[in-house]
Amino acid sequence: MKRIIAAFDGLKYSTSTRDYSIALAKAGNMHLTAVFLDDFSYTSYKVYELITEEGVSEKKLRQFARQDVATRKKASADMEAACRKAGIEYNVHHDRKVALKELLHESIYADLLIIDSKETLTHYEETLPTRFIRDLLAEVQCPVMLVPKRYKPVDKAVLLFDGSPSSVHAIRMFSYLYPVNETLPVEVISVKGMGRDKHLPDGSLMKEFIRHHFPKAGYKVLKGLPEIEIVKYLETEKKQPLVVLGAYRRGTVSRWFKASMADELMIELKCPLFIAHSK
Repeated sequence: MKRIIAAFDGLKYSTSTRDYSIALAKAGNMHLTAVFLDDFSYTSYKVYELITEEGVSEKKLRQFARQDVATRKKASADMEAACRKAGIEYNVHHDRKVALKELLHESIYADLLIIDSKETLTHYEETLPTRFIRDLLAEVQCPVMLVPKRYKPVDKAVLLFDGSPSSVHAIRMFSYLYPVNETLPVEVISVKGMGRDKHLPDGSLMKEFIRHHFPKAGYKVLKGLPEIEIVKYLETEKKQPLVVLGAYRRGTVSRWFKASMADELMIELKCPLFIAHSK
């Protein structure tokens, strides 16, 4: 049985992460661990809210602290209730040390990590990708599924391929982890520069590889700049795709599935992204 983890900020609970992780665990008969990042240094209130004419108010501090405890308990209870209703195997971790460090450690022992693409673990809204997500993706030890704010059932898989080992690795990991049934359309997308032929890179080898993992997959070769053409193509997609792409590393080995490519997809598209990189 595969083990997936879903990461949550209990003070800003992501119901989308809840729904995507439970749907995947149920479809793939996987064990789900809900990881609540109850970082001791992170609260819902700001220091200035504690200040009165007499200085820092101990009464306000206790009141806000109780509210945070109650909010986190409510989020955890909701997740457990949803898991029980779905009939899946699950457990819950409450990580109370530094959130990023704890989650990276958890990822060593997971097959897949699911997290909201807008997660910040701060008081503030941030532009995508958030600093927390950037740092997580740079060091995570398992594939990651970034999910949008609202849950929509996945009804198509889009595999991005640029001929690099990294993009093939991502597709391979997706095939191992995601329960693709015969009714789910799968499409392999590649992009080549203007003036070049429209053949798939390493076409015969790649098609042989894909045939053994996704026998009914289709292929599409676009012309132009990947970060423009892929977004443009997927914006016209009527189905709700899950997009699979390779390395997210500073100094990435991939020619065009680099940080900027994943960033562009996070910003422009409201669909889940499956990201895996080879070490």
